[in-house]
Amino acid sequence: MPGFLKLTRHIALLPPLLLLASCDMVVMAPSGDIAAQQRDLIVISTILMLLIIVPVIFLTLLFAWRYRRANTAATYDPEWHHSTALEVVIWSAPLAIIIALGAVTWISTHKLDPYRPLDRIDAARPVPADVKPVTVEVVALDWKWLFFYPDQGIATVNELAAPVDVPINFKITASSVMNSFYIPALAGQIYAMPGMQTKLHAVINKPGEYEGFSANYSGDGFSHMRFKFHGVDQQGFDAWVARVKSQGTALNRDAYLKLEKPSEREPVRYFATVEAGLYEAILNMCATPGKMCMHEMMHIDAMGGAGKESAENHDRLEYDNRHATEEGAPAATFPATGTPARSEEQPEGTNEPMQHDMPGMGGHEGHSMPDMQEGSDPAPAQLRN
Repeated sequence: MPGFLKLTRHIALLPPLLLLASCDMVVMAPSGDIAAQQRDLIVISTILMLLIIVPVIFLTLLFAWRYRRANTAATYDPEWHHSTALEVVIWSAPLAIIIALGAVTWISTHKLDPYRPLDRIDAARPVPADVKPVTVEVVALDWKWLFFYPDQGIATVNELAAPVDVPINFKITASSVMNSFYIPALAGQIYAMPGMQTKLHAVINKPGEYEGFSANYSGDGFSHMRFKFHGVDQQGFDAWVARVKSQGTALNRDAYLKLEKPSEREPVRYFATVEAGLYEAILNMCATPGKMCMHEMMHIDAMGGAGKESAENHDRLEYDNRHATEEGAPAATFPATGTPARSEEQPEGTNEPMQHDMPGMGGHEGHSMPDMQEGSDPAPAQLRN
């Protein structure tokens, strides 16, 4: 019987082990130097914490066994209340670990700052003085990724490539909602936000095909917002750029506005030419004709504002509702978008609109204001959407 129970326990362990065998351990076995240093941080932090956790677990089990009720040989001292040696151990060990973790965090926070240019290719090689980094401008769209290569004059959708052992300078933004740019084999995730530009400096050290995706939920198509990152040698990168130029089309303002519309499972696309200043227009949220660029508005604010004349800029500064009137565009709110919610169910905690007939209000439904005609809008023009 004991042998049967032991065999049963072993069989019960097989499903979890099979699941673990299929896990992708890319975070702990990366191919880029930045990701490798981040992996080392995880290992160091885990070991430092285990220095406390393992002894505590061991001593808990030891005390439970040593001072069990059946062990009459154990010392029983109900008046014991203090031990200086024990207090020193209890406080000094965690304090030393906290100091060590603080030192590691302080150094790594500055050394692995994503905005800081690389100073090494890997642990054994510094960045050569004559090397030219590859610049990639990243735009998170709904729900796909657009990559600009300004030095090469090309752009791609859902495909990224870079030469091995060459620094990569990413400039990252978004067209609508916040996303998170993440290639686990290359470096940690960096947020992509509309109207803002974040940066990431990284390098790939091993050739191969790696997965990239959005690590921040952003709507219906989030699950399929993935792309391939190719680490190749310099010759392979040049061949990839040549293929994009030979197979790609032109990416101008009109083509971008069509591409920007929400779509799912977007295939890889190549653009052989890119309209000058398109990435800057996306970053400043003025790719749509008639919209004021953010840097223009910031300049006006820096000069003290435009006075009453700035009221006419209201429509030019509306960005969040640019898909509200499009056929089939996903609805965020109703009636702001004009598109009803997908569910017919009433959300919990909400009630039907209340109707109030108040004295002196002329018997109108709702809260009417004196001397206000029906259908008029009490909000200032600057606040209307």
